Amino acid sequence: MVKTSKKIARKSSAKTSAKKATASKQKPVKVISSTVVHVAPNFQVTTDEVIEPSGAKVRRDVIRHPGSVVVLALDERKSEPSVLLIRQYRYAAKQDLWELPAGHIDEGEDALTAAKRELVEETGYSASEWIPALFYYPSPGFLEETMTVFAARDLRKGKAAPEEDEFITCKLVPLSKAVQWVMSGKLHDGKAIAGVLWAAQKFHLTGGRKTSKQK
Repeated sequence: MVKTSKKIARKSSAKTSAKKATASKQKPVKVISSTVVHVAPNFQVTTDEVIEPSGAKVRRDVIRHPGSVVVLALDERKSEPSVLLIRQYRYAAKQDLWELPAGHIDEGEDALTAAKRELVEETGYSASEWIPALFYYPSPGFLEETMTVFAARDLRKGKAAPEEDEFITCKLVPLSKAVQWVMSGKLHDGKAIAGVLWAAQKFHLTGGRKTSKQK
């Protein structure tokens, strides 16, 4: 039985190596043409004719975006941590949504600098400990935008400085209640759902504070 297990392990390792080699040899996308069809303050839309790695020649309409940051701010003064959620009206969704503080990365900024700025602007809070949490594409079928999520700890309350068109309400929600909001469908914002579930796994369920922090 031991010999068989070793053979299976070797085969599995060989398959994994073969997959990695195939991925590294993947053909690049060939861009035949790219035309900007719309320009907005924070993004633009291009219509591209490309040959994808499969060899298929296709048209792709893509929203080009510099990327966004999301802040999972955690108040841990009590035995159960609370998550800082904000509520604001979203025209595209035609409703008020509970979200995590977030915003786009300005030109010349790195993600951490943008996250610190957005937290202060939208909520007035600042934090002394910043932990990289998640990085994902919210809608990669047509949207180039990435979202970088940071957990912010050791919060300090200050004065918010929202933009003129931002009307934001802040609320510290116990983590277990925030998870209930996710599971019951009360939270509709994707980045908030991802952040809350990450926090539940990382801090609440495991109870650990061992992390790699950034100042």
